[in-house]
Amino acid sequence: MNGTIQVWRGDITTLNVDAIVNAANSSLLGGGGVDGAIHRAAGPELLEACKKLDGAKTGEAKWTKGFNLPSKYVIHTVGLVYKKGSSEVQRQLAACYENALEIAKNQGIQSIAFPAISTGIYGYPAEEAAEIAVKTIKRKLEQFPIRIEVTLVAFDEKTEQLYKKNLEG
Repeated sequence: MNGTIQVWRGDITTLNVDAIVNAANSSLLGGGGVDGAIHRAAGPELLEACKKLDGAKTGEAKWTKGFNLPSKYVIHTVGLVYKKGSSEVQRQLAACYENALEIAKNQGIQSIAFPAISTGIYGYPAEEAAEIAVKTIKRKLEQFPIRIEVTLVAFDEKTEQLYKKNLEG
């Protein structure tokens, strides 16, 4: 695997990495949860930059500068609203991680931090989401010619333990 994956519990907006991933809504113009926290911490310039991106579809990713954040970039990916029984949900969640990592590779980003995409207000079950995140990131890092340090950011102890369990397994 070209890179490492570590787990860290805390506020993603405080991490000093090349890029943080924003679990955004389709407008990319800010919202609640991680999205709102990133927009508040980055300052009003982030909103202005996001207005020029013309939104995104579920699973897509687009990037901006980090402005007032310690990270140089913010990679915005649109998570999905969980619908039990939908065959598309796993693929769409995996696409969030894949597309964010593709931007990281193409921009020469060497360190990136991901929140638990779609597990908040969008309702994705944390256990399944952690498994998809770890499997997808491992698979993508194996394909990359460059080394990327990945941090999975957990906001609570439950998510932290789920990430660690999946990394060990």
